[in-house]
Amino acid sequence: MLNPLHLRTFSVVMRLGSFAAAGRELGYTGSAVSQQISALETQTGLTLFERYGHNIRATQSARMLSERAGETLSALNALEQAVGEMATGARGRLGLGSFPTASEVLIPAVLGRFSRVFPDVEVRFHDGEPEFLVPRLLEGDLDLLVSYRYDLVPRGWPAAVHRTPVMAEELRLLVPPSYQTAGREFTLSDFAEAPWISTREESAGNLAVERACAAAGFSPEIKYRTNDYDVIASFVLAGLGVAAVPLLAYGNRSDLTTLSPTDFTIRRHIELLTIKGSADPAVDSLIATIQTEAANLSSRHSSPSLLG
Repeated sequence: MLNPLHLRTFSVVMRLGSFAAAGRELGYTGSAVSQQISALETQTGLTLFERYGHNIRATQSARMLSERAGETLSALNALEQAVGEMATGARGRLGLGSFPTASEVLIPAVLGRFSRVFPDVEVRFHDGEPEFLVPRLLEGDLDLLVSYRYDLVPRGWPAAVHRTPVMAEELRLLVPPSYQTAGREFTLSDFAEAPWISTREESAGNLAVERACAAAGFSPEIKYRTNDYDVIASFVLAGLGVAAVPLLAYGNRSDLTTLSPTDFTIRRHIELLTIKGSADPAVDSLIATIQTEAANLSSRHSSPSLLG
């Protein structure tokens, strides 16, 4: 394999016409340039310069090699630039996963900001529940996963997974518009007889609500179940029941009536999952962008708190 350093020196010699001039431009002695050219001649098996006294004359082989060397060195320079950009996080490819609610409310602003600042970093996005996306994180298909956990519902991940907390959302109670709420304080038990709307039985959000209600002394009558928070909101607005939902599910809705029962302090914690020991400047930049957009989201609402 030809030595790229020797090719670069050869190209400068061809452009300037002497070893001494090339040495002055490159910071070498004329003797060092001559040695590099001799090494290149040995590597190629070609006589590149005819030497007479302190002068040289390029051979036809040198002229042909110079044409090809220019193309090769341009490609090598482009490769070195791309590698440098990848090393600093300015260029690359990332896999990002997120759970559906964050995908709808948080991630669009994140990707918009990130793509403007890092236009040469390609982000491949995948939406789904964390338990289905963590295997893809472990396999290397994803570099970063936006996940969550609820108070009262412990959630563990494989030992290789590192968690970075981002924000904590208070759950609020959504009630139908017909409820008289002005000037009143409520406890969770005030809704013991109300019909409830919740997520799937095995979901962490549903388990958190059921356990909070149990702590308040009752078991909620859950009449409707869906994992779509927009559907839950529509059911509440239709007067079909009450529901406990996190900030990302209600924060952008001005048509919803929300309550904070005095004994209901459950939070959903949003966190970022990566593989321990992984080091990628582009991933670090994406994490910083998510934290920035989470802060922007939090500033518009009084309930969530930032972490990390």
